[in-house]
Order: sequence, then structure tokens, then C-alpha cells
Amino acid sequence: MTILVTGGAGFIGANFVLDWLAQSDEPVVNLDKLTYAGNLENLKALQGDARHFFVRGDIGDRELVAALLAQHRPRAVISFAAESHVDRSIHGPGEFIQTNIVGTFHLLECVCAHYAALADAERQAFRFLHVSTDEVYGSLAANDPPFTESNPYQPNSPYSASKAASDHLVRAYHHTYGLPVLTTNCSNNYGPYQFPEKLIPLMIHNALAGKPLPIYGDGQQIRDWLYVGDHCAAIRRVLKAGKLGEVYNIGGWNEMPNLTIVHTLCDLLDAARPKAAGSYRDQIAYVTDRPGHDRRYAIDARKIARELGWRPAETFATGIKKTVQWYLENAGWVADVTSGAYRQWTEQNYGKRA
Repeated sequence: MTILVTGGAGFIGANFVLDWLAQSDEPVVNLDKLTYAGNLENLKALQGDARHFFVRGDIGDRELVAALLAQHRPRAVISFAAESHVDRSIHGPGEFIQTNIVGTFHLLECVCAHYAALADAERQAFRFLHVSTDEVYGSLAANDPPFTESNPYQPNSPYSASKAASDHLVRAYHHTYGLPVLTTNCSNNYGPYQFPEKLIPLMIHNALAGKPLPIYGDGQQIRDWLYVGDHCAAIRRVLKAGKLGEVYNIGGWNEMPNLTIVHTLCDLLDAARPKAAGSYRDQIAYVTDRPGHDRRYAIDARKIARELGWRPAETFATGIKKTVQWYLENAGWVADVTSGAYRQWTEQNYGKRA
């Protein structure tokens, strides 16, 4: 018994692999291209662990993917591989189209051919789980109900449009070719090993470095925040018991404006790593909002609770405290991933908005 994980050196993928092997002896074949956000340091704890077989490669490389499927004969493929940052998709949408749409197509083609050749018992057990985002649903007004699995797709950025397209491909391969698929759409994740371009790790990194804490617009964009460990537990549950062809929304039931998140982080850092003078809140700087910025996301996670019995274990208060503590204790990891290229990109994205 083996599973194949794509994108397993990235933020959510690495947390999933680490959690999986902490709870199971079932081996993981981990395929990751190791772009800027894919980092083998995330998997350092598994060095020398025979249960973890890492392969550097692209989901769009059909020859490689087909060879891995033939060699390891996984009972499931869990696909995290994606370009995932809205700001980067605005500056360079091409990579998002190539990875999230074309890459997913090539992966599905390989998996579909592999599935068709399996013996009956293996076919019955096989699953393809596609990890997606709540951003495919678009933006909510202040009084709109949270997104359910039946919400129409209304993506507003190149990133979310590319993920919406990949979701549609996965659905089509189920209905057309009978591939046993499952899809999850999650809300904003946070936790250990998140590359510091996303809000929470960026604010922690900038605060400790004495840099401005850039807030888009008025900072009142609302997101539903999900601790990454809870997300991993939900994926394991969907893989085990999810109904084929179904979509499951995974959320933390934690709607909060971005500015409140930043204030919370500043207050936690003030307590854990106080400045010589003043508060980290003094570093907050409002910058021009990004184009097409969705105002609010919120996930209705009642379906997965009702049908599969999953609910988040962490509140935002407990999850964010764990997250801040992890970044404080892993300054070396942050220093390693914040290369010159990363610093150049943050200047490109935020410098002209001041």
C-alpha cells in the first residue's frame, strides 16, 4: 500500500506528508518540482526515512508520472501541486495556466491510463483526490451566506481562474472516464512551513526584521482561516470515506478581517519577543490595494461535518499561537527560504504600492 502525493514539498503538501507518516506506516511517493515555494527543508525530519520516497519532477512530465505509477502502484493520488499566490498570478499568469491547468490535464491523463489498467480489486480501492481553494467561488458581500459546494464558480484572479479550470477537468474525468475522484475546496490555510509571501508569515517575518507591515487598502478584506493541521486531517478523512465525484468544502469557521489578523500577530509578538520601544503595530503601513481584490471569503463546512464527521480541532486563538511560536523557534528555516529572489519579488509587489 502506497500513496502518491504531488506538491508534497510545499506548505500544505509537506504538512500533509509529515502528518501522514506520523500516523501511518504507509509509504509516500512525493513528487515535487521544487519551485520557489517547494522546499526540501520542510521535509528534513524525514531524511533517511524509508517510508518517504522523494522525486523531483513536474506533474506535466507524462513519462515520469507514468513511470512512478507503474513502479509504485499507489492506491491513491493526492494532488497539491499548484501555483497558489494571487499576487504572483497578477504579475505572471502564464505559470499558473501551465501548472494548474495544463499540468493537471497531463496528470489526469496519466492517472486515467493507470487506473484503466488496474485489476478490479485495485480499481475499487483507487482514489484521485484534488486539493483546491475557496477562491474559485469568487467574492462574497458582507451579508452573503458562506460558500457551499453548490455555489457557482466566479473566479476573479488568474490564480483562482486556473484552479477553477483544474476543478472542472477533474470533474470531467470522473463523469466522462469514470475516474474515482474527490475534490476539496479549502479556506485560507496558516501554520508551519508557509512561504513568507502569504499574509501571516510575511507579517511575522517583516515585524521581526523591523520592516513595514503592508496592509492592502483598508485591511477589511475578510477570510476564513484554517489551521493547516486541521486541513490535513480533513483530507485524510475525505480520502478514507468521501463519496466518489463529490466536492467537500473545508473551512475553519474563523472569518476575520486581514487587519485584525495583523493586530493579533503584533500583540502575540509584543508578548513573546518585545521590541526595545513601542509595539509591532507601529510598523503597519497601508498600501494600494491589489487589482480585483476579493472582499470576503467564507466556507460553509457543514457537509463534511455532517457526512464525514470532520470538524476543525483548532480555534484561531490556539492555531495562531502555535504558528507564531513555530516561526520564532525556526528562524533558520525562514532565513533559508527568504533568498535574494524572494526579497526582489516582495519589493516588486509591495514597493510600488506604498
